[in-house]
Amino acid sequence: MGLSTDLRVRVAEARDREKIIDLMIRAKRLNEEFDPLLRLSPTLQETVTSYVEESLTSPNSLLLVAEHGGRLVGVLKAEVVDRVFYDPPLEGLIRELYILPEYRRKGVAKILVTEASKILQGRGAGLITAEFPSLHKIAMEFYEKMGFRPVFSKYAIEIDKTIEE
Repeated sequence: MGLSTDLRVRVAEARDREKIIDLMIRAKRLNEEFDPLLRLSPTLQETVTSYVEESLTSPNSLLLVAEHGGRLVGVLKAEVVDRVFYDPPLEGLIRELYILPEYRRKGVAKILVTEASKILQGRGAGLITAEFPSLHKIAMEFYEKMGFRPVFSKYAIEIDKTIEE
Protein backbone atom coordinates (compact mmCIF):
# COMPACT_ATOMS: atom_id res chain seq x y z
CA MET A 1 0.00 0.00 0.00
CA GLY A 2 2.98 2.32 0.37
CA LEU A 3 1.55 4.03 3.43
CA SER A 4 4.83 5.28 4.80
CA THR A 5 5.36 7.67 1.90
CA ASP A 6 1.78 8.33 0.80
CA LEU A 7 0.11 8.84 4.18
CA ARG A 8 -0.47 12.43 5.25
CA VAL A 9 -1.69 13.48 8.70
CA ARG A 10 -3.01 17.00 9.00
CA VAL A 11 -5.37 19.20 10.97
CA ALA A 12 -8.89 18.76 9.63
CA GLU A 13 -10.45 21.51 7.56
CA ALA A 14 -14.07 22.47 6.86
CA ARG A 15 -13.85 20.72 3.47
CA ASP A 16 -13.33 17.39 5.33
CA ARG A 17 -16.62 17.75 7.23
CA GLU A 18 -18.74 15.13 5.41
CA LYS A 19 -15.97 12.52 5.34
CA ILE A 20 -15.25 13.05 9.05
CA ILE A 21 -18.95 12.67 9.86
CA ASP A 22 -18.97 9.36 7.97
CA LEU A 23 -15.87 8.10 9.82
CA MET A 24 -17.28 9.10 13.22
CA ILE A 25 -20.60 7.39 12.51
CA ARG A 26 -18.65 4.25 11.59
CA ALA A 27 -16.76 4.56 14.90
CA LYS A 28 -19.99 4.80 16.88
CA ARG A 29 -21.45 1.79 15.03
CA LEU A 30 -18.32 -0.19 15.89
CA ASN A 31 -18.65 0.82 19.55
CA GLU A 32 -22.23 -0.42 19.53
CA GLU A 33 -20.96 -3.86 18.48
CA PHE A 34 -18.82 -4.06 21.63
CA ASP A 35 -21.49 -3.31 24.22
CA PRO A 36 -25.31 -3.21 24.20
CA LEU A 37 -25.21 -0.20 26.57
CA LEU A 38 -23.78 1.74 23.63
CA ARG A 39 -27.04 1.51 21.66
CA LEU A 40 -27.05 4.26 19.04
CA SER A 41 -29.44 7.17 19.20
CA PRO A 42 -32.01 7.59 16.42
CA THR A 43 -30.57 11.12 15.98
CA LEU A 44 -27.02 9.84 15.45
CA GLN A 45 -26.52 11.63 12.11
CA GLU A 46 -27.58 15.01 13.49
CA THR A 47 -25.64 14.55 16.72
CA VAL A 48 -22.42 13.58 14.97
CA THR A 49 -22.85 16.43 12.49
CA SER A 50 -23.16 18.92 15.36
CA TYR A 51 -20.21 17.29 17.20
CA VAL A 52 -17.98 17.55 14.12
CA GLU A 53 -19.01 21.17 13.52
CA GLU A 54 -18.08 22.05 17.10
CA SER A 55 -14.82 20.10 16.80
CA LEU A 56 -13.85 21.95 13.62
CA THR A 57 -14.41 25.39 15.15
CA SER A 58 -13.59 25.11 18.87
CA PRO A 59 -10.14 26.33 19.92
CA ASN A 60 -10.20 23.65 22.67
CA SER A 61 -10.57 20.85 20.16
CA LEU A 62 -8.00 19.07 18.02
CA LEU A 63 -9.28 17.24 14.96
CA LEU A 64 -6.72 15.39 12.85
CA VAL A 65 -7.26 13.36 9.70
CA ALA A 66 -5.12 10.73 8.00
CA GLU A 67 -5.21 10.94 4.24
CA HIS A 68 -3.98 8.38 1.74
CA GLY A 69 -4.10 9.16 -1.96
CA GLY A 70 -6.57 11.98 -1.32
CA ARG A 71 -8.92 9.71 0.66
CA LEU A 72 -9.61 10.26 4.37
CA VAL A 73 -8.78 6.94 6.02
CA GLY A 74 -8.67 7.94 9.69
CA VAL A 75 -9.73 10.57 12.18
CA LEU A 76 -8.69 11.55 15.69
CA LYS A 77 -10.50 14.03 17.95
CA ALA A 78 -8.88 15.26 21.14
CA GLU A 79 -8.98 18.18 23.51
CA VAL A 80 -7.06 19.63 26.40
CA VAL A 81 -8.95 19.26 29.69
CA ASP A 82 -8.27 20.40 33.24
CA ARG A 83 -7.14 17.88 35.86
CA VAL A 84 -8.21 20.00 38.81
CA PHE A 85 -7.06 17.54 41.48
CA TYR A 86 -3.87 16.28 39.85
CA ASP A 87 -0.50 17.25 38.55
CA PRO A 88 0.19 17.87 35.70
CA PRO A 89 -2.86 20.15 35.61
CA LEU A 90 -3.68 19.67 31.90
CA GLU A 91 -4.47 16.44 30.09
CA GLY A 92 -4.67 15.80 26.36
CA LEU A 93 -7.72 13.57 26.02
CA ILE A 94 -8.22 11.51 22.87
CA ARG A 95 -11.99 11.13 22.60
CA GLU A 96 -12.26 9.60 19.13
CA LEU A 97 -9.96 7.49 17.00
CA TYR A 98 -11.19 5.62 13.97
CA ILE A 99 -9.33 4.03 11.07
CA LEU A 100 -11.01 2.44 8.05
CA PRO A 101 -10.79 -1.38 8.32
CA GLU A 102 -8.50 -1.80 5.30
CA TYR A 103 -6.00 0.64 6.85
CA ARG A 104 -5.80 -0.93 10.29
CA ARG A 105 -2.60 -2.59 11.52
CA LYS A 106 -0.58 -0.49 9.11
CA GLY A 107 0.60 2.20 11.55
CA VAL A 108 -2.04 4.84 10.71
CA ALA A 109 -3.45 5.05 14.25
CA LYS A 110 0.04 5.21 15.74
CA ILE A 111 0.95 8.12 13.47
CA LEU A 112 -2.28 9.95 14.37
CA VAL A 113 -1.77 9.44 18.12
CA THR A 114 1.89 10.46 17.92
CA GLU A 115 1.07 13.65 16.01
CA ALA A 116 -1.84 14.47 18.34
CA SER A 117 0.43 13.95 21.37
CA LYS A 118 2.95 16.47 20.01
CA ILE A 119 0.25 19.07 19.33
CA LEU A 120 -1.46 18.52 22.70
CA GLN A 121 1.86 18.79 24.50
CA GLY A 122 2.40 22.09 22.68
CA ARG A 123 -0.95 23.22 24.08
CA GLY A 124 0.23 22.52 27.61
CA ALA A 125 -0.89 18.92 28.19
CA GLY A 126 1.45 17.04 30.50
CA LEU A 127 -0.36 13.74 30.08
CA ILE A 128 -2.15 12.06 27.17
CA THR A 129 -5.16 9.83 27.82
CA ALA A 130 -7.65 8.04 25.59
CA GLU A 131 -11.25 7.06 26.22
CA PHE A 132 -12.97 4.17 24.51
CA PRO A 133 -15.49 1.45 25.39
CA SER A 134 -14.15 -0.89 28.09
CA LEU A 135 -14.99 -3.98 26.05
CA HIS A 136 -13.23 -2.68 22.92
CA LYS A 137 -10.33 -5.14 23.00
CA ILE A 138 -8.79 -3.80 19.78
CA ALA A 139 -8.46 -0.29 21.25
CA MET A 140 -7.20 -1.67 24.56
CA GLU A 141 -4.46 -3.67 22.86
CA PHE A 142 -3.51 -0.75 20.61
CA TYR A 143 -3.15 1.77 23.43
CA GLU A 144 -1.31 -0.68 25.70
CA LYS A 145 1.12 -1.39 22.86
CA MET A 146 1.68 2.41 22.60
CA GLY A 147 2.56 2.49 26.32
CA PHE A 148 -0.77 3.70 27.72
CA ARG A 149 -2.16 2.06 30.86
CA PRO A 150 -5.57 2.10 32.56
CA VAL A 151 -6.09 4.93 35.03
CA PHE A 152 -9.85 5.28 35.59
CA SER A 153 -12.74 2.90 35.04
CA LYS A 154 -16.34 3.82 34.34
CA TYR A 155 -19.06 1.35 35.28
CA ALA A 156 -22.67 1.52 34.09
CA ILE A 157 -26.02 -0.07 34.73
CA GLU A 158 -29.22 0.50 32.80
CA ILE A 159 -31.98 1.83 34.98
CA ASP A 160 -34.96 -0.46 34.99
CA LYS A 161 -38.04 1.72 34.72
CA THR A 162 -40.03 -0.82 36.74
CA ILE A 163 -37.99 -0.27 39.88
CA GLU A 164 -40.24 1.00 42.65
CA GLU A 165 -39.15 3.94 44.71
